[in-house]
Amino acid sequence: MQESPVSAEHRSGSPSIRAVILDYGQVLASRPTVEEFGRMAKMFNVSFELFYQLWETSRDLYDRGDLTADEYWLNLAAQTNTSLDCEQIEILRRAEVEIWARPHPDMLDWVSRLHAAGIKTALLSNMPLDLAAHLRTNCQWMENFTFKTLSSEVRLIKPAPAAYQHTLHGLGVSAEESLFVDDREPNITAARALGIHAIHFRSIVRLRNDLEALGFPILPAVAESSSAVSGVASSAANCARRQEQKSKLLS
Repeated sequence: MQESPVSAEHRSGSPSIRAVILDYGQVLASRPTVEEFGRMAKMFNVSFELFYQLWETSRDLYDRGDLTADEYWLNLAAQTNTSLDCEQIEILRRAEVEIWARPHPDMLDWVSRLHAAGIKTALLSNMPLDLAAHLRTNCQWMENFTFKTLSSEVRLIKPAPAAYQHTLHGLGVSAEESLFVDDREPNITAARALGIHAIHFRSIVRLRNDLEALGFPILPAVAESSSAVSGVASSAANCARRQEQKSKLLS
């Protein structure tokens, strides 16, 4: 029988959760499309499948801030026997920010309601400096997070225990008082090993069901249409429009 995303030791009661910690990519933000990754793959003259494999397996050093953007993209070019000039590297940097700069309105609305209810919130994400800088500069919804652990800024990446401990310390809560939501099983396993309540994210509908099973009182809404989008979601749309204006090189 497949394990529920909510850890078994916490199903029997309703824990006292004082803080919610969220991943960014594929939890708060939508997953980029094959076409978007494919556009980047063309710059390396490789298939989407090969590019995505190389991209996926080469992130740790970059997301931790151990490599500059130039070093990262030139290393990827070396693996595909291609060369990149400064303009192409700049295009790739802009493209990567663009494809990850689409937070989901329903998730932003949930974060806003958690904030309004007095529940502390944190963003705990592995991301390069380019994306971290973009979010901090352009996205007003970031202000709804009590604390932010962005890996390239603190030189810590999940699933290293220090990344979670840094976030707990910043929130001022214990592991038992926190709930972590992430789409990757190794990150969930690491959180649970520290005593953090954790939900493996698969969709907003599943998240809502898992929160109900945990006895958590504030649930994400699942909008049926754009008419359900809140003012917080509108700020996300504005953020995306600003990014689109900055990315005309890609059109």
